[in-house]
Amino acid sequence: MQNQQFAGANKTNTSFLSPLERQLSPILLPKIPSWLQTYHLTMLTLVWSLLILSFSYLAATDIRWLWGVSLMIFFQYVTDHYDGKVGKYRNTGLLRWGYYMDHLLDYVFLCSVIIGYAFILPEESRYQLLFLLAVFAAFAVSAFLAFSATDRLTISYIKLGPTEFRLALIVINTLLILFGTRYMISGLKYVNAGAVAGLCLVVYQTQKKIWQLDMQDKKSEKTRTMAVAKTYAGPGELYVFTRISEPETAVNPSDDLQVW
Repeated sequence: MQNQQFAGANKTNTSFLSPLERQLSPILLPKIPSWLQTYHLTMLTLVWSLLILSFSYLAATDIRWLWGVSLMIFFQYVTDHYDGKVGKYRNTGLLRWGYYMDHLLDYVFLCSVIIGYAFILPEESRYQLLFLLAVFAAFAVSAFLAFSATDRLTISYIKLGPTEFRLALIVINTLLILFGTRYMISGLKYVNAGAVAGLCLVVYQTQKKIWQLDMQDKKSEKTRTMAVAKTYAGPGELYVFTRISEPETAVNPSDDLQVW
């Protein structure tokens, strides 16, 4: 029996930086050492996440340690971006394992970043950080539920994807190093408001597409029912269906039968 390709192996990414990433991939992929396998790259997210937590803890006393956090974010981008591509390039990919572990570790990475900011910012900001983590997690939940309904995994919305998110984190860290934490403390509520607005927009657009798919299926099902009825009804007979899979006996309209 021929195996169907796993739908999660392909991602839809229409972010601002995705065209540049596609141009760089053919140049960089051959330069990755042969001993570095796709699953090595995936699991390295654990290392980067632990180092993010460590550097963030140190940044609570010396904000310049955030440079180390930004470097780990960049390293995580590189390994996360190229783990699946290395598997496809060498034909050594583990599609289902990679899908599961890659997205699970993405959540670990997100938690490490948010917890790291909790080390740096005052205690009263932690509830806002917890709320921000919940909103970002909701984006992931929405993406996976949409994938279950459509067999299409979308990782970018309104031209923003994982690469832009990591770039924003590096910019935020740079601003924290240069200007301190006071602006981030006051700006968190606006970040949360913007994240909620973006989530609402994504959910609205996603449910609209899924609704349209359901309506197309219902229309196709109705068309198939009518086609089958015309095919199996004999001359002068009416073929009555209770469901498409359970036809009733063909009857003659002249028999004066009522169909309910």
